[in-house]
Amino acid sequence: MNKLEVSSDTSAFEVPAVLDHNGRLTDHCVQQALAMMDTHGLVILTNLLSDDEADAGLQLIRQTIDDPDRNQCTFASETDNRYKRRDFCSLPSTPPVTDFAASLCQRLEGVLTEYCGRTRPLLEVITLTSYLGSSHQYIHRDPSGVISLLAAVENVSEQQGGTVFIPGTHLYAGAESKQGGQVHALMELFRLQCNCRILLHNLQKLWSMRQADRGSLAPGEFLDRVFSTKWDQHQPNLLRFLLGKNSQFSLRSLGPRTLWKLYRDREALKHRFRLVQTAPRKGTVILYRSDLLHAGPDNRSPHPRRFFGMSIARDIIEPKYWHDGYSPHPTLMAHPMSLGDLLDSRDLSRPDRRTAA
Repeated sequence: MNKLEVSSDTSAFEVPAVLDHNGRLTDHCVQQALAMMDTHGLVILTNLLSDDEADAGLQLIRQTIDDPDRNQCTFASETDNRYKRRDFCSLPSTPPVTDFAASLCQRLEGVLTEYCGRTRPLLEVITLTSYLGSSHQYIHRDPSGVISLLAAVENVSEQQGGTVFIPGTHLYAGAESKQGGQVHALMELFRLQCNCRILLHNLQKLWSMRQADRGSLAPGEFLDRVFSTKWDQHQPNLLRFLLGKNSQFSLRSLGPRTLWKLYRDREALKHRFRLVQTAPRKGTVILYRSDLLHAGPDNRSPHPRRFFGMSIARDIIEPKYWHDGYSPHPTLMAHPMSLGDLLDSRDLSRPDRRTAA
């Protein structure tokens, strides 16, 4: 169980973005995207942003990361943030950031408004940057009732660790009737199976980093990532794993009955689910349901991997659950924004060559 099998073929989930004369997705493109979202829980819209627009997003990310007082996110691996393996931080609600977020929402209005009412809040605007040596997150679900967006502001290679999804694992009414009423149980078994392999992968990588040049790991980093008592849901922390202190994956979830089910249903799991890793080209935007099983892989490249991200509520979300998976910037908390605010905040510029005739 030590090898995580991942497909890099995302063609079944891609829709080429085509814009109308108002700079929004055409009706046909919207219907294609909605069909993907309903069936698989995600859609990959290629060429939604021009190179200049993607460059503007990248500049916003760099400005945020270069700020020593930036607001780092709490939902991801805090240990990776501390040792500069990742830099997940929220973007301030400045006019350039708000304009960029608004342009994305307006371009995607036909898809977003199918799921999110205009009064639903913008939960966060963030940058997700991963560096060499970061941990592979455990497969997990974000708090439900949210539509999330990832925009590739530069080309992302497989080695840089584009997000991994398990298509079709989103939760919706009637889903339990599939697979003889066992589909949710099978989803959880598949998640556990994947997380066993992710734990081993992270441990093997950390050990090889420890054996490499002294600069590969910072002083104290190995212990912090493997034997620390500090809270962190996405590290290969053996101490918290053995004590059952990690809600994403721990020994507590691997009792004898569960191990038997993993063995008994191994063929069903193999044929029912698959891991798909995205490696989006510059200008691609990924929309996905927050309850879709997914993970942020480790970056195995010397080149940073950067995404622009944002999340919009579909349903009413209690604030305590909001902060479990989302990190709004203090400026957004002080002046909340809704989807309607973003849709009404600016006029889209004239679309480019991707406009439908």
